[in-house]
Amino acid sequence: MTTSDRLDITSDRHETASEQPDATEVDVVTANGKVVRKATVAGAVGSFVEWYDYGIYGLLVTYLAINIMGEAEAGGLFLTNVGFLVSFIARPFGSVICGYLGDKIGRKSLLATLLVLISAATAAIGLIPSSAAIGVFAPILLVLLRVLQGFSAGGEVAGAMSFVGEYAPDARRNYMMSFIAVGSFVALMFGSAFSAVLITTLGDDAMTSWAWRVPFLLAVPLGYVGFYIRRQLEETPHFTALREQNIVVRNPLKAALTSPRHLKAIALTIFLPALNGPGYYLLFVYMPTYLKTSLGEHNFPMLRALMVTAVSLIAIVICIPLMARLSDRIGRKPVLVLSAVAMAVVSYPMFLLITTGEFGLACIGTTVLAIAFSGHAAVVHTVLAELFPTTVRYSAYSIGFSISTIIFGGSAPLLMTTLIESTGSNLIPAFASIITALITLITLAFLRETKGRPLATH
Repeated sequence: MTTSDRLDITSDRHETASEQPDATEVDVVTANGKVVRKATVAGAVGSFVEWYDYGIYGLLVTYLAINIMGEAEAGGLFLTNVGFLVSFIARPFGSVICGYLGDKIGRKSLLATLLVLISAATAAIGLIPSSAAIGVFAPILLVLLRVLQGFSAGGEVAGAMSFVGEYAPDARRNYMMSFIAVGSFVALMFGSAFSAVLITTLGDDAMTSWAWRVPFLLAVPLGYVGFYIRRQLEETPHFTALREQNIVVRNPLKAALTSPRHLKAIALTIFLPALNGPGYYLLFVYMPTYLKTSLGEHNFPMLRALMVTAVSLIAIVICIPLMARLSDRIGRKPVLVLSAVAMAVVSYPMFLLITTGEFGLACIGTTVLAIAFSGHAAVVHTVLAELFPTTVRYSAYSIGFSISTIIFGGSAPLLMTTLIESTGSNLIPAFASIITALITLITLAFLRETKGRPLATH
């Protein structure tokens, strides 16, 4: 960071000693508005690339089932959804390793490297020969590449949020960080739109035969762009202050896992985002497959299913920055409470609309759900970043959130597919949404408001 990119030297004052006894003051160079905007753009673009790569697997799962698993029926979809779950099981390993490195050597270089890893793994999925050509090695390769994707994603969320959060001003932190969430949903929207264009122009037969590979191969140029943008920025002011004053912790994992204060925050990081699983993975990633397979291809061929998802994605992309601004004004907890209550109330009636099989009603149902979920999507990651000091933020945040995604997110498509088949009820996702909304709501009772407070350093 050059001298012209700096405003002043401020004392990063944390909570009072009675609130956070381990915190001490560290001088932090405050970046000016131009640098903050660059950091926000880098975080959002990186998030777009990372979650485009990660999301298209869910969008194209039926084509993967046909080509890699050998069938699109229940068995093939089950095995393909196992591949979805495997990536989440790999996430804690990425969280532990990347979190450790991020808190030891810094955020910037690691985040750029993660983009290269996931982009390479995504492109390689597009190059896997079909099961007809190489037999059982096709699904084995798919699982191995999903493990690599999961490893990368395990280090991405906490790293990107920490990166932008450590640049953002206290009064607007949620608004600036919300664009990372926007980037992830725009990535799904782009993936849905791109897949829809391919289906429209080439036809479902061509998609099944070879064109399903194209969205995966697009990861190469997208990954290069994201890598280039992230490499242009300096390290965050908060981590730079730790390094310059020689107070980077020797073992951030040990520091995070042996402190009662940090362990309590990690527990909150596991249960507070419970709603994120059904909200993100069921409403947006799994939804096209759910519409096509559970409600019938005669009602929702893949193109129409992708269009339903695209409508809800537009709604949430618009709402997230608005909810983040509201959070910066009235607080994190009120917005999270409002979103959790809204999801608990509207999930059942909206899924009733979706299961009618009518395109218009499905669009209304998914859009209302997206609006209800937007408050959670906009705020939850800001809260998680604010729970930890800079010394262990990457490590502790990564560990807690990855465990949360395994429990509430990664198993969602597999669990929903199994429960729908065993019960015959297409409303199973509604119940999952209601239950996780209640878990989030209960966890909020243990959360202290973090709006407007400077980030703790250590």
